[in-house]
Amino acid sequence: MRQKKGFVMRNVCGDNVIVGEGIEQINFNKLLTLNDTAAFLWEEAGKGDFTVESLVEALTQQYDVDHDIATADVKRLIDKWLDMGLIEN
Repeated sequence: MRQKKGFVMRNVCGDNVIVGEGIEQINFNKLLTLNDTAAFLWEEAGKGDFTVESLVEALTQQYDVDHDIATADVKRLIDKWLDMGLIEN
């Protein structure tokens, strides 16, 4: 998977939000607010191709979280990003 072109994370009034920029995302009219953990994962995903496993690995290295819990959380987050059209397979 990888992030779709034109989606960036910005800090707006202390909140991390994903917005669509550029002509490719002209019809994207949503704003997704990310907590610190989701923002960390968005940055990790922005490094190139990623998998559930690679994000789980990054998450468990950065935070003290159980592998099974991290896996469930990452899968749920990726599903949300896919539903919103922020990433592609």
